[in-house]
Amino acid sequence: MVDLAHAALNTPAMTNPLDQVFAALADPTRRAILAMLLEDDMAVTDVAEPFAMSLAAISKHLQILAEAGLIAQEKRGRVKWCKLEPDALRAASVWMQGFGVFDPVDLDAFERFLADELADQAP
Repeated sequence: MVDLAHAALNTPAMTNPLDQVFAALADPTRRAILAMLLEDDMAVTDVAEPFAMSLAAISKHLQILAEAGLIAQEKRGRVKWCKLEPDALRAASVWMQGFGVFDPVDLDAFERFLADELADQAP
């Protein structure tokens, strides 16, 4: 399977660091890895343990996270370690906060609206 986010990282449009962060965050496996690294630094083999995929596949996910600046990797002896780089999320957070000026969506009211619209369209 082709990893579109990783392929996109190598296109001219993906030279923007914010684009790289969002492309990296688009994958649920990579988001899970970041959540794991919130606890502490981890060896690559420990990162891979809970996932039903090869070590090579996990390494590709880690490479994408590193290219986006979300994690750092370092070799300690013969073991490669991963460390969360929380500052990399700052630009994404600032960008998303710009959308906070809108009122929150009332999901109950939206559901009622949809139900009414669908009822009106029923034959």
